[in-house]
Parts: sequence; structure tokens; C-alpha cells
Amino acid sequence: MSALSYPQALAYLNSLIDYEKGMPRSYSPLAFNLARAAQLLAGLGDPHERYPIVLIAGTKGKGSTAAFVESILRAAGRRTGLYISPHLHTWRERVQVDRRLIEQAAVAEWVTRLRPLAEALRGTEQGPPTYYEVSTALALGYFAEQAVDVAVLEVGLGGRLDATNVVTPRVAVITTIGYDHMEILGHTLTAIAGEKAGIVKPAGWAVSAAQEPEARAAIAAACRAQGARLWVAEAAGVYPVLPAAGAPLPYPVPPAAENLGLQGWFQEGNARVAQAVVLALRAQGWDIPTAAVAAGLRGVRWPGRLEVVAGARPTLVLDGAHNVDSARALRRALREGFPYERLLLVTGFSQGHDVPAFFGELGPAAAHVIVTAARHPRAAGSAAVVAAARQVVFAPVEPVEGVAAALERARALAAPDDLICVCGSLFVVAEAREALGLVEEED
Repeated sequence: MSALSYPQALAYLNSLIDYEKGMPRSYSPLAFNLARAAQLLAGLGDPHERYPIVLIAGTKGKGSTAAFVESILRAAGRRTGLYISPHLHTWRERVQVDRRLIEQAAVAEWVTRLRPLAEALRGTEQGPPTYYEVSTALALGYFAEQAVDVAVLEVGLGGRLDATNVVTPRVAVITTIGYDHMEILGHTLTAIAGEKAGIVKPAGWAVSAAQEPEARAAIAAACRAQGARLWVAEAAGVYPVLPAAGAPLPYPVPPAAENLGLQGWFQEGNARVAQAVVLALRAQGWDIPTAAVAAGLRGVRWPGRLEVVAGARPTLVLDGAHNVDSARALRRALREGFPYERLLLVTGFSQGHDVPAFFGELGPAAAHVIVTAARHPRAAGSAAVVAAARQVVFAPVEPVEGVAAALERARALAAPDDLICVCGSLFVVAEAREALGLVEEED
């Protein structure tokens, strides 16, 4: 097969089954098959075995936690790989080394290498690999080629059957568990936490955020079954839960809001989890100075997560909150972090999101709600979102076609002392950033 150009490489990836555009009917090994990802990596010489990995699953905060961990490790002098999903503006955001996006030429080269391996799977009982599986193999291969000292991987969906779970991490991280993708992962915190905890490996190390009792019990049970250590990042410190509880370990730096590069009260919890990862790595012999922890926490950046648009009047905040838990966290963050007269929401959702529950949390704080839809294939139609919003929101709710137009409508309605918040989907946030001229690189 001839070498692909960058547009051809993206076209090939987009030709594959993509569960980011449409979820499967069931969360099963047929749809999510670790064997396919393992075979792709075997064809590349198992590059993921050449460097240590921190693997991060969870419902809330896994992207921010990944950003904190990567920033700390880079501040400590490590050459870092970072794998995230989805992207905001360019596929290249998914694969970064020292926070530099993978080059277009490298994407083309790696897809060219992976294409025959992927096509060879079509005629097997495993079936063809997915967009995400090929993307994961690409990232893991690229990190080896770039000789990273450590890679930080964000799990895509769940944990147990996610393509990233082919790796054996130095630390398996589980951020806060909440209700999301319930049609796939289960309708109880116990079921969802059990799927997320599927990333824990035999005799491994695991770090968990503070959890609701049923989620914590499920995570502990999964770690116990694997004979793994488990540390939990609580407000007072890092508590060793398995193999035996003991006195909490102090954090290397207090994770106060003023010490963090990301805004929002909930980032303190994500920072505590990142610091617990540092302690787990130190316990395994890693040299990570306390000064590097402080610098990493302070220097982290993560667009689209409580992002304040510089110079905007009225104040304009962009946040990818899309479920009931993140809506609750966003409402508190807006109330505590921003003085304003009225709150105007610009919202759009993906199919499958619990829109009434989201508005049940954030709606009461809103003076006006503008509903729109992103261009993404998974975007929920505005009419259905408006109908759901009007069930629980007493403020005016109006549809506006197109994110850019919805943003302009909000600005026309808002007074200088009001606050406009764009939320509901990262896809909506991405289009808002494009409309505001905040995008440096796009596909």
C-alpha cells in the first residue's frame, strides 16, 4: 500500500467504526475487543511495553487529572506522552509529547503502517478494528518512537474493555465515579465503578478519588481480587486502603485553588488524585521533587474546562459539563468563582445525555437558556433538547440554529454584568472556541 497523506490518513480513520459518533447497542467484547488492540500492537512490536504508563479511568475529572499528572511529570524532567479523547479542534490533540501535538506527517506515517494490520483483521473472527483502537495503537507506537520516559493515558469509555486496557500501568487511576453512559456501563454506581476498576492489574498499584460508598466498595473489591494496592485521595491526605489501612500520607503540596492552573473548586479533588499518583510512583522508586509537583499543578492548562475567555464582556465561560454530576459541579463553580447579575446558558448535547437531569441541576440558576446543536453526528436535535429543558427550567428557553449564532444571541441578550456559560457538550464548546477565534490549529 502506498503512503498516505495527512488528509488521507484522517479519511481512513474516519472510515472505521467510530463509537464516538454512535454508541453500540451493548458494551460487549464483540464491540469492544481488547484482542484487536493487542494484535495491532503486536504487529508494531508491542511498543507499549517500552515505557511506563499511568492509566486514568473515571466518570468525572479524568481529563483534568491526566493533565495534572502529565504536567507534574514534565516539570520533574520526564519526557511525557499524553493520550486523550475526544479532541476539540484537531485529531492531533489526542497524541502529544511534552504537550506538543503530533505532527501531521507522523499521523500519516503511522496510519500508513497500521492500515495493513487493521485490514488484515477484517477477515478474522475478531472483526475489523475501530477508530479508537487504531488511534490507541498509533499513540502507543508513536510514544515509543519518541522515546518518552512515561505516558499518561486517558481511558475512553469504561475501563475493562477500553482499548487502552491492553497496557499494564505503573498506577491505575480511577477518578470520581458518577452516572454516565448508563445504557452501556450499567445503572448503578457499583456496576459503573466495577467497569472502571477493570483497569487494575494483578499485584498492581491503584489510586482512587474519594467516592460514594458503593463505588468505593466496588473499587476495593476489584483491587482485592487482583491483589493490588489501593490508595484513596481524601481531603485530609492519601489513605492506604489495601493491603491494610493506615495513617494518611500528607500531600507534597496542599492542593488549594490558588496553587492550581485550572479553575473550579472541583479541581482541588483532581489535583489531590494527581498528587496521590505522585506518592504511588515515589513508593515505586521514582524521584519526583516536591517543587516539580507545585510547578506542575500551577502550570497545567486544559482548554474547554471552566475556560474563561480573556477580555470578554460580559464574562464568558466555556465548560464541557454534560451530565448531572458535572452540571452540579459547574453550578457551584460559577456561583463561587464569578460575580454576575444573570446567568445565560448556551447549551447543546450529544445523543444519550440525560438532558432533564442536567437542567434540573443547572437550570434553576439560569435567567435564559439558548439551545443549539453542534455539527457532530452524535449531536442531539435542538427540538428534543428544548422540550426536555422546558419541563424543568422556568426561565425562557429558545432554540438557535448553529453554535456561533447561539453565542451571538446570548451576547445580544446579556448585560455587561451578566455571565454567559457555554456547556452541555465538548463539541459545542469546540465550535464556540472556533467562533471566538481561540483556535490555533484545526484539521
